[in-house]
Amino acid sequence: MAKGDEGRARSRRVIARNKRATHEFLILDELECGIQLVGTEVKSLRQGRVSLQEAYAVIKRGELWIMRLHVPEYSHGNKHNHEQTRDRKLLAKKREILKWEKAVREKGTTLVPLEILWDGSLVKLRIGLARGKKLHDKRQAKREKDDRREMDRAAKAGRRGD
Repeated sequence: MAKGDEGRARSRRVIARNKRATHEFLILDELECGIQLVGTEVKSLRQGRVSLQEAYAVIKRGELWIMRLHVPEYSHGNKHNHEQTRDRKLLAKKREILKWEKAVREKGTTLVPLEILWDGSLVKLRIGLARGKKLHDKRQAKREKDDRREMDRAAKAGRRGD
């Protein structure tokens, strides 16, 4: 923590969440890292404009990168506005990157962005080490979710006395 930040709690606010990631993939591990942005990208994120749908993460030359993250141009920007889907460097510790690089070399594992959020005034990206789900896994997860919802409804009805 920076000097003087000991007493202040940082507010954490989700900007965008990749809902398809948890449906399509089984998340094995998660990592929260910083993201290298330019000024107009930050302003666009403050407006809540970002899409994680087509984004994915890779490790190139010992560095973590996010590819195809769509941050629309800032509406009040000038001719120096950012490119919308440029590759952006992620900021993580070297040993974490090396650990994940070994895990990604395994067949069937990949790095998937889960959500982008504000951590105080900083932008953070949560990525997950993921393995693709088979169709029967997706069906089972949907069945479990429906069962949980049904049990919650029954418990709520029981508390009300219906």
